[in-house]
Amino acid sequence: MSYSLNTTIINAQSDQKPKNAVILCHGYGGNGKDISILANYWKNYLKDTVFICPDAPEICAVSPSGFQWFDLLDENKEQILSKSLIAEMKLNKFIDEVKNNYQLAANKIVMCGFSQGCMIALQTSLKRVDKLKGVIGYSGKIINKEHLAKNINSRPSIFLMHGDKDEVVPISFLLEAKEFFSNNSYEISTAIFKNCEHRIPQEGSSLGLEFIKKNLYS
Repeated sequence: MSYSLNTTIINAQSDQKPKNAVILCHGYGGNGKDISILANYWKNYLKDTVFICPDAPEICAVSPSGFQWFDLLDENKEQILSKSLIAEMKLNKFIDEVKNNYQLAANKIVMCGFSQGCMIALQTSLKRVDKLKGVIGYSGKIINKEHLAKNINSRPSIFLMHGDKDEVVPISFLLEAKEFFSNNSYEISTAIFKNCEHRIPQEGSSLGLEFIKKNLYS
């Protein structure tokens, strides 16, 4: 199987063809192997799921050993949106490759993202015409609320999680996103972790697992 992005794949535990897939998008300066740690935990409980962890398309501007979905050094709002749209196009192509490679319908796919990976997963998933089953977002935000509000095409289930001590992406962005999704008639769940900084705690892994079970296995 070939992909347009370098990819770490955690195969389904069953001998059968995967019945569903989780695509995991890493954070700024990370890579697919980083976030595959989460997939390696989940795989033990989701036997029919393939986990696909792409490297973002660009070398990270501040950490050349890692990758970025789009450049964050320029703080101009419009330029960040413009760069994110390029990343969105590449992630959309990748999602289509996953669908084709495993012969899966969109409603058999859950997106998951951490930090910048959460940002691009949210924007991409909601703008797709084919409705993905759900989105799990850790420690992220909506890139541009005005743009997203004008371009909503589907309504996957959404679960956003955040640490209350996050100084990289402050908790206020979770509250803004929750309000945005509620105002736009989304099924939205949230969790806030006490004394947690910019990371995915064990509780977050467990809650993500339960979300996937509910959406892909029930």
